[in-house]
Amino acid sequence: QVQLVESGGGLVQAGDSLLLSCRASGRTFSNFAMGWFRQAPGKEREFVSGISRGVGTTYYADSVKGRFTISRDNAKNTVYLQMNSLKPEDTAVYYCAAKISTPAWVLKRAADVEYWGPGNQVTVSS
Repeated sequence: QVQLVESGGGLVQAGDSLLLSCRASGRTFSNFAMGWFRQAPGKEREFVSGISRGVGTTYYADSVKGRFTISRDNAKNTVYLQMNSLKPEDTAVYYCAAKISTPAWVLKRAADVEYWGPGNQVTVSS
């Protein structure tokens, strides 16, 4: 089992920045590909960003490319999502996700997720 706990969400204004963190415990963090997904009210959960377990391969949804940056610190068992130039349409509950994987594989689909965090609300006002 892996436990994931997100932090760093909150209420900000359009154009502001937020840093989301997700700390993992329970199993060897460096064995997992990590990702961030989000779900807005009345919408399906969608992929935001993913990072491989090994060489740091990253992938982003088109809607956040150039504004969000995913990174990980395996020594701290933590994955981060730096969100800049936030827009009202970024408002959602953000979920951390994990899957045991090969070194270069990137988590991109909700159907592939093995472990989810409880979610963290991000609200961007206009």
